[in-house]
Amino acid sequence: MTFNKKKVLTGVLTAIPVLMILASGIMKLLGGAEIRTALAGAGVADYRLLLGAMELLFAALFLYPRAMKLGLLLLTSYFAGAMATDLSHGRSLLAPALILTLVWIAAFVRDRSAFLPARSATEPVSRG
Repeated sequence: MTFNKKKVLTGVLTAIPVLMILASGIMKLLGGAEIRTALAGAGVADYRLLLGAMELLFAALFLYPRAMKLGLLLLTSYFAGAMATDLSHGRSLLAPALILTLVWIAAFVRDRSAFLPARSATEPVSRG
């Protein structure tokens, strides 16, 4: 069995943000007092279960290779909304921005075509 550094690096870079998102989603579904207080401060306490379920679903889609691009789109939208909510309530953007950055890095390492247009092997390279 050979040790493939790229696969290990890709797995680690994917696991870090996904585990963070899964932990957040599970905590929202369990609804501890600290989570309820934080969500109430952002004005979204009534949507705790929906937000938790969305995090779990979007992370699962991101993990599944055939749905990675859809998961990336949904996670990007979700965390952009989280940043907008935090910004409107005078909170730090660090947590959602960090998670989103890690998701983008993982997506880029896994499949660069999520960010760059895919070019076919027969398509000529334009030099313009």
